[in-house]
Amino acid sequence: MNRRDHNQLAQRVAQDIPEGAYVNLGIGLPTKIADYLPADRDIFLQSENGLLAMGPAPAPGEEDWELINAGKQPVTLLPGGAYFHHADSFAMMRGGHIDICVMGAYQVSVTGDLANWHTGEEGAIPAVGGAMDLAIGARQTFVMMDLLTRQGKSKLVAECSYPLTGLACVSRVYTDLATFEVGQAGARVIDMVDGLGLDDLRALTGVPLELAAGARGLSGSGQEA
Repeated sequence: MNRRDHNQLAQRVAQDIPEGAYVNLGIGLPTKIADYLPADRDIFLQSENGLLAMGPAPAPGEEDWELINAGKQPVTLLPGGAYFHHADSFAMMRGGHIDICVMGAYQVSVTGDLANWHTGEEGAIPAVGGAMDLAIGARQTFVMMDLLTRQGKSKLVAECSYPLTGLACVSRVYTDLATFEVGQAGARVIDMVDGLGLDDLRALTGVPLELAAGARGLSGSGQEA
């Protein structure tokens, strides 16, 4: 069974971001997406610390530490880009001006509930940041994560057991093993890696799964969309 590494996963998410979209990339893994956005599409990246029209990461040695994203990573600014007050940035997020946000998660339910700010474990450091604002304010919320924890437990669950960030806010989940659409109808598989079948995914996640319309990447699964 093949797995997508984090760069391949970022490239997979980037494929689904359409022309003209205003997009917020969450701290951590989602920031990699900026390096894989299609060159033939105008896509505007927004950062909650007050940037619009971010470009890919700067080349080594060309970092400008006055120009960083919300994760304190150096970034570039495309021609016509702008930076502005933190409060204005949150007004954009809360006001429905972001088309897509991409975040990591501890858990996502099959109906689209999101838990990504606290595990509830003693000694764990909670980190809400702008996640709640984005989950509710963005027109679509995508999640990018490994499907399984280090202990082999599925992060795609029937019902979240961790404190919630938002209810029914996630529409797509991109993982190292498969891509899912989630919502009121439950979880459906859009694509999966070679060597993995639908029944394998059901066993790994422990949740009911069906194929999405036009599902692809099913070679070796013995099942066709």
